[in-house]
Amino acid sequence: MANLWGGRFTEATDASAYRFNQSISFDSRMYAEDIEGSMAHAEMLGKQGIISEEDSLQIIEGLKGIREDIDAGRLQISEEAEDIHSFVESVLTERIGAAGKKLHTGRSRNDQVALDMKLYTRKQIRAADAELKKLQEALLAIMEENTETYMPGFTHLQKAQPVTLAHHMGAYFEMFIRDRQRLADIYERMDLCPLGAGALAGTTYGLDREMTASLLDFKGGPTRNSMDSVSDRDYLIEFLAALSVIMMHLSRFSEEIIIWNSNEYRFIEIDDRYSTGSSIMPQKKNPDIAELVRGKTGRVYGALMSLLTTMKGIPLAYDKDMQEDKEVSFDAMDNVKDCIREFTGMMATVSFNKDVMEESARRGFTNATDAADYLVKKGVPFRDAHSVVGRLVLKCVDRGIALDDLTIDEYKTESAVFEEDIYDAISMKTCVEKRLTKGAPGRAQMLENIEYYKKYLEE
Repeated sequence: MANLWGGRFTEATDASAYRFNQSISFDSRMYAEDIEGSMAHAEMLGKQGIISEEDSLQIIEGLKGIREDIDAGRLQISEEAEDIHSFVESVLTERIGAAGKKLHTGRSRNDQVALDMKLYTRKQIRAADAELKKLQEALLAIMEENTETYMPGFTHLQKAQPVTLAHHMGAYFEMFIRDRQRLADIYERMDLCPLGAGALAGTTYGLDREMTASLLDFKGGPTRNSMDSVSDRDYLIEFLAALSVIMMHLSRFSEEIIIWNSNEYRFIEIDDRYSTGSSIMPQKKNPDIAELVRGKTGRVYGALMSLLTTMKGIPLAYDKDMQEDKEVSFDAMDNVKDCIREFTGMMATVSFNKDVMEESARRGFTNATDAADYLVKKGVPFRDAHSVVGRLVLKCVDRGIALDDLTIDEYKTESAVFEEDIYDAISMKTCVEKRLTKGAPGRAQMLENIEYYKKYLEE
């Protein structure tokens, strides 16, 4: 297959070097974006009179045909091509003749690949955002059903204070709000069109860069510096950073799912469709989806570090090193979408053992702070109240019981202030419902948050 260069060369490229230089094996996935950009470029060339209207229309129709044939499987992308750009132009020229050779007028592969990658990344940002929205919808459904499902909240992985399952899910909902905000920020910042920047210094042809930017729906118009246009991969680094944060959130969530699924906790039952077994141990039901999400997080981090390392020593403008942006980025994009999608399916089908969760909170002394607050409200200094309840907890630990299981006489041996109303004060329901500050797990506050989340998803 013909190269897009070669006139000044007297020898063919070494076969091994040619294969080393090729990018068709991975940039072929951008064929639709390459054709989209070429069609806009051809339309602009015709409108500006740089090529004839007839040639412009012929090129556009030829490109449409190529895209339709690839989509339908009638045309296979050849692995012999150097890259997707040379493949498309070569097929175009085979099909329409000399007019196809005019497509590249006023354009370089440098601004062409910069455009393709931006178009592709924009689609991937939208796709990741759509997957996150589905996950948020699954979490919101859990929240709506569990505003009174009591469970222990943790610090240091130790049972701390009682919360609700709705409150716990809401914490992740907030994380994914920030993730989607980051994606939107990146999309807006990268929304400038590099087409027309040429190799690095623009062109002497009278291109209408505003026209091509508009045709390709770049709201920010054309890029302002041609050298930066072809050498910028900041948007891709930012996207990989945002994907890394998404994976960090998913990995934290996965860690909790794995813990909750253990025999020691038994907070949840993962649906059979999202579990696997053991080849040797018949009793096993493993949380493989959560474990794989946790494991793939390092892979996405690696993509970010790879591209940062690639870019750190590259002088202006374009260098072949930048071809290394694609494989790691494509891998990260694919894996993050897969992880969100499978995690969403797992969460949408998981069962919660509500009684076990509440009993864990009760026996984990998550109401100890409320017992101390009870004394404080009756005039006992907090530091003294803290000591009193600490001694009561120690008694419970020694006997393997919860604070609720102590008799009123046992309470009074530590402080005469205790009355029968202590049992109501330290019930899980009271402990949670009295927490009504903004962001707390009380039912009224959670219902307010749920309404906010519903409107957020609608918008």
